[in-house]
Amino acid sequence: MNLFPEYLLMNGRAVAVKRFYKGENQIKQEAELAGFLKDWYSDKPFITVQTSGSTGPPRHIKLEKKFIAQSAFRTIQYFNLHQNDRILLCLPIKFIAGKLMVIRALVGNLDITSVAPSTDFSFLQNEKFRFAAMIPHQVLKLLDTEPHPGSWMNNIDQLLIGGSAIPTTLENRLQEISTACYSSYAMTETATHIALRKINGPEADAYYHCLNDISVLKSENGCLEISMPGLKNQTLVTTDLAEVIDEKTFRIIGRSDNVIISGGIKYLPEILEKKLEPFIRQPFLFTSLPHTSLGQQLVLVIENNEGSLNEAHYFKICQAHLDKYELPRQIKIIDKIPITSTGKPDRKAIF
Repeated sequence: MNLFPEYLLMNGRAVAVKRFYKGENQIKQEAELAGFLKDWYSDKPFITVQTSGSTGPPRHIKLEKKFIAQSAFRTIQYFNLHQNDRILLCLPIKFIAGKLMVIRALVGNLDITSVAPSTDFSFLQNEKFRFAAMIPHQVLKLLDTEPHPGSWMNNIDQLLIGGSAIPTTLENRLQEISTACYSSYAMTETATHIALRKINGPEADAYYHCLNDISVLKSENGCLEISMPGLKNQTLVTTDLAEVIDEKTFRIIGRSDNVIISGGIKYLPEILEKKLEPFIRQPFLFTSLPHTSLGQQLVLVIENNEGSLNEAHYFKICQAHLDKYELPRQIKIIDKIPITSTGKPDRKAIF
């Protein structure tokens, strides 16, 4: 496996890598790509990447280039990608998911097309791709923009969706799409995904399945532990609460650092949110506030800057779809739910 080929196949033509990253007057997307390629082709055995910040402030970590290339190769194998296959990069290159698309193109000699993450995807009317990766927001944008379900998306053979949890409503819409869609379980520390879950089609599954050479188990506190070649400490203990079927099969039920203990009862916000997803169209989440006798109280926060609906409306939805002890003690409607730099809800920044 050649980590540093002389040429990168881009938009159907071979581009000399060093000449490309030394060039000038490039558009923003090309400039970011050039900057990353310069870093990748440097003499350093590692690159520095930024974590997502979903469990705390974003931090910078070093990942060995060989470790990253192995991750890229696993993806190439899993999706059966071959030389000259077209792949679409529409993720920010400054984060690990965007970087891995570039590395997959390099080590697999794949034909990469790079577009701005804010694209409306209208170019898919006339373009076809073997593989692409998106966050849920981009998938929703594509589905809402295309004239008919799948009329544009079906020009992508295989789609990897990650970055945040996939709403149930989105999964339901993807059942009408012929594109093979996969949810990824990933983190920066593992150089993107270590496991995949098929979302649609006859092989759709509720569980993630680990890629080659990767296994998992459950820690004493119920969190997922990952074992894979190249990890400095052999295993990586996550903060994700998991149901583990075997060393290759699992599902995520929530995050340990999101657990709310109210009146001695533990609540997982992710489970409560899943119950309400089909009935609340606006972005929302569960969090907590201090309570004199309960310790913490459940709070439902809803983003609604239109002002057309009030707390009473949402409380009726909660009464209809949550158990008695799951009902929020407060419902707060705010203009905008804060998000992290990677687009994930920032629960800790709300209050």
